Amino acid sequence: MQVGYKPDPNKEILTTFYVEPAAKVAFNEAAEAVAGESSIGSWTDLNTLSKGTAQKLQARVYFVDAKKKIVKIAYPLALFEPGSIPQFLSSIGGNIFSMKLINNLRLMDAEFPPKYIKSYQGPAFGISGIRKILKNKNKIILGSIIKPKVGLNPDQQAALSYEVWMNGIDLIKDDENLTSMSFNNFEERVKKVLAMRKKAEKETGKVKVYSANVTAPPDVMIERAKFVKKHGGRVVMVDIVSTGLDNVQFLRKQNLGLVIHGHRAGHSMFTRSSKHGMTMLVLAKLARLAGVDQLHTGTVVGKMDGTKEDVLTINQLLREDWNQFNALKENWSAVKPTLPIASGGMHPGLLEKLVEILGTDLVANFGGGIHGHVDGSAAGARACFQAAEAVSKKVSLAEYAKTHEELHKALAQWSGVKYKYKR
Repeated sequence: MQVGYKPDPNKEILTTFYVEPAAKVAFNEAAEAVAGESSIGSWTDLNTLSKGTAQKLQARVYFVDAKKKIVKIAYPLALFEPGSIPQFLSSIGGNIFSMKLINNLRLMDAEFPPKYIKSYQGPAFGISGIRKILKNKNKIILGSIIKPKVGLNPDQQAALSYEVWMNGIDLIKDDENLTSMSFNNFEERVKKVLAMRKKAEKETGKVKVYSANVTAPPDVMIERAKFVKKHGGRVVMVDIVSTGLDNVQFLRKQNLGLVIHGHRAGHSMFTRSSKHGMTMLVLAKLARLAGVDQLHTGTVVGKMDGTKEDVLTINQLLREDWNQFNALKENWSAVKPTLPIASGGMHPGLLEKLVEILGTDLVANFGGGIHGHVDGSAAGARACFQAAEAVSKKVSLAEYAKTHEELHKALAQWSGVKYKYKR
């Protein structure tokens, strides 16, 4: 361990790990093993490693707290290929997680130098670009996931999208597992939904967007994204975990002029454990580097896992040029901010609390909270729009519901009860 070593945030990637050594392994030994295996070390001394190379490229453990099981390691920037998320993850998220010396290992954070951040394209639009498209300067953006998530045909989905757009929703999106199915072909769906979007825009005089799920192997993903662009789409959605952040980078590099909506389905396979894997914060940072314009980050008040502190930290990191949540103040000004999305178990009665906690600089996504409304999807959309109006006017939902029937029924239906699937 490099006692007294002061890392250089401009020349090193600084990581924080939670480390649980295996039985009879000293904590400092485990910490050094993590640093060595993820950089230039090996299980034995190497005749091929010169002192000069070791001095220049070795990762340095510069902080340990054995009681809290926290280790901080500084990696020389020379160890990382610019603009390559796969290479970063092969190093920091690679063999170290398989070592027998370690029972549990979690990557808590990775703090990047400005030079490394600058090597990525980042989002094409960012928050201001998305708001410019929607002609929405500062209000919360209302979204709807079409439900059921799979099962509708293109005609049904297009009709439902139109119905919801006409009743106050800004963004319609496919769900994470709806790609191109036997009962809902991608190309047919896109053409029909976008036709209904055009109709809704003409009739409401407001900009509407459809986030089409292009998740697929990379060659097919790009073909689908180009198809969306050709037919007048503005947004594509991609499942960033199953697709891979490298393929998200590939999509971004096509410069198609499309907003990239990042769904995080599957992230909990490696982010949910408090002892092993990596945090959602690290995934969010990598997603912003990869070029995701808007990203699912959690609701706090909904059905998905995520503490208030965690979601606030992630959202702040995505929105800001500077990371205010670590002592070194990462400079993210080289890439545009990413817009957080709150999604999962949302209904109109939760919007007031959501905004109180997370603010209005986000997309509030409603699925069952629209399509499960007692009076149908149109009423559910109106209830969400009414809830957003109340929040904007700083009127309580309970008060606003007295004169707005759809919101009144939504509050009676869902407030104070657990989320249930409607049969």
